[in-house]
Amino acid sequence: MPAIDLLVTSGSGPAECRVALMALVGIIEAEADRRGCTIDVTFGHKPDRHGAKSALLGLDGANAAAVAAEYCGTVKFVFKSPVRPGHKRQNWFVGVKTVDLAAAAPTEASIAASDVRFETLRAGGPGGQHQNTTDSAVRAVHLPTGIVVTARNERSQHRNKAIALRRLEAMLRVLADREAEQSKAEIFIANKALERGNEVKVFRL
Repeated sequence: MPAIDLLVTSGSGPAECRVALMALVGIIEAEADRRGCTIDVTFGHKPDRHGAKSALLGLDGANAAAVAAEYCGTVKFVFKSPVRPGHKRQNWFVGVKTVDLAAAAPTEASIAASDVRFETLRAGGPGGQHQNTTDSAVRAVHLPTGIVVTARNERSQHRNKAIALRRLEAMLRVLADREAEQSKAEIFIANKALERGNEVKVFRL
């Protein structure tokens, strides 16, 4: 079954939404582990002490699609602001949507080879007897931004390298969209279109 990539975003929300985003990533990581999935997490660059504004989650395993389906949409968190004591608002929103990195990837590489450092590592995580035990997992470090992407879905190092590059490309495009405050590509629509009032999940912290 193909891996599934999720874009998790705090949109244009305040710092509290970044707190919620980090909490949600932890929740999805725990759920993925519980259901026997591997998960690779890539955060956008320059996260402050409250967390990142966006993250890309790569899910792999028999239950990956089921886990992703449970979280896609708008997720509401209910908690008192740890950033602004006394602030009355307690509802904070995070958007989650699946992205097709193969479809979103440009036909030509747009990341300079000199800007990326590749490292190989042994794949780990759930998977039992089918778990990859060779050094085929790949970590890609984007030197200009410090973004670190890991791919371990495939048994082929070459394929994992391609997946890592697609994930890196996707995250850089998310960041470029945020900085430019404009994009028509479907992959970025979650950054601007959180549907308040139609939450798929609600968490109280």
